[in-house]
Amino acid sequence: MLGLIAGAVDDRSARGIAAAVSRLVTAGDLPVGARLPTVRDVARALGVSPTTVSEAWRSLTRAGAIQTRGRSGSFVAVPVLPRQRLRYAQLGGRLPGVVRDFSTGVPDYDLLPSLAESLKRVGDARLTTSYLEGPVLPPLETVLRQRWPYPVEQLTVVDGALDALDRITGALVRFGDHVLVESPAFPPVLDLLEAVGATVIGVRVDEHGMCPEALGEALRDYDPVAVYLQPRAQNPTGVSLTARRVAELADALAAYPEVTIVEDDHAGDIATAPPVSLGTRLPDRTVHVAGFSKSHGPDLRLAALGGPAALVTAVADRRLLGPGWSSRLLQAVLLDLLTSDEAVAQVAAARDVYARRRATMLAALAARGATAVAADGINLWLTVEDQQMAMLALAAHGIAVAPGAPFEVTPLGAEHVRVTVGLIHDDFDSLAEILASAAGATSRGSGHRSRPHPLGWR
Repeated sequence: MLGLIAGAVDDRSARGIAAAVSRLVTAGDLPVGARLPTVRDVARALGVSPTTVSEAWRSLTRAGAIQTRGRSGSFVAVPVLPRQRLRYAQLGGRLPGVVRDFSTGVPDYDLLPSLAESLKRVGDARLTTSYLEGPVLPPLETVLRQRWPYPVEQLTVVDGALDALDRITGALVRFGDHVLVESPAFPPVLDLLEAVGATVIGVRVDEHGMCPEALGEALRDYDPVAVYLQPRAQNPTGVSLTARRVAELADALAAYPEVTIVEDDHAGDIATAPPVSLGTRLPDRTVHVAGFSKSHGPDLRLAALGGPAALVTAVADRRLLGPGWSSRLLQAVLLDLLTSDEAVAQVAAARDVYARRRATMLAALAARGATAVAADGINLWLTVEDQQMAMLALAAHGIAVAPGAPFEVTPLGAEHVRVTVGLIHDDFDSLAEILASAAGATSRGSGHRSRPHPLGWR
């Protein structure tokens, strides 16, 4: 085993040693439960100091790749991230007395297309004749290709956008790799990258999405393996890439052919911005994920994944040894929803309703001196003086929102909360008054509001 580790290490820094050992674990060359050589033995074999190896071992332990058992030594472990440490788990409202929960990020179920007629049309169709059939229903693949923002080499269907991102991350990213993400970013993506031991670098976002200058600087400084971004209705800000911004980002990436672009188009058909993708410029290294949870229903658990054949084939082949395929019955329902005039009209109506709700709440907050962004989709990103105190003040009114901290890759210079504005049906003015007060905003002509006191202050 010592020879195996020594032969795998090219970079003899702590990061390089940790990355090499992580690759061996991922490949199965170092199986779960295997006892690792001692720090001194590894240091001697590599010609480095024990301190360097100890630092590598600590990094691997933090990532969950290895486990230290005192004098018994260090062993290969199954990477597990405890639920309570997940950024994702911190988004839900857990305070008692919440009657209006705007922390969830889910669509309004009343605006989803009805499944009843689709289910009737699908009936008891017998869609599977072999366990080795292709993972995508051929008619659905035809429709997906027609909808795709660029000609894509290969497509598959998986169990939702996060499943797609998880599988792509597992195929692309290894321990110690640098990955660029938007800042702020969607917390589950940060969790996924942390779980595989990646070093995450935030790239700032403006009103048109990821900033090209900041991307270029990060590409030069960090030699990343991938860039993760949301082309439309970015969660949490709602901003979308323009065609010009796509071209600028593609130009910045052109000199880095080894970098893979991973796009999460989670909002899908409820986004008002047109479909865009860096795949129009860099199709050979863009992986695009099209989600249908926000537009057609979270419980469909379906997303399409398209990109270079080698990567998509690797994902599909690995799934063959697990779930095999996503339910063809649900794929048939999705196909019907995408082609039914009635369902298409329902989704279009939902898109318009969400746009009105965003605009109404933004105007009401602005009138009260609050600063917020909700460019597209179902979320609103509200600037607050103090995140925790804002959440406690809102909880006193029975309102839950998501904290902004889990979205932060690095400090943003201000604190925020995310409000699922797509769930707000009415009473916009009174709710805006409460949100603005909790944010510490100035009400119309009344001067600066004092910071709200937390529950139990006295």
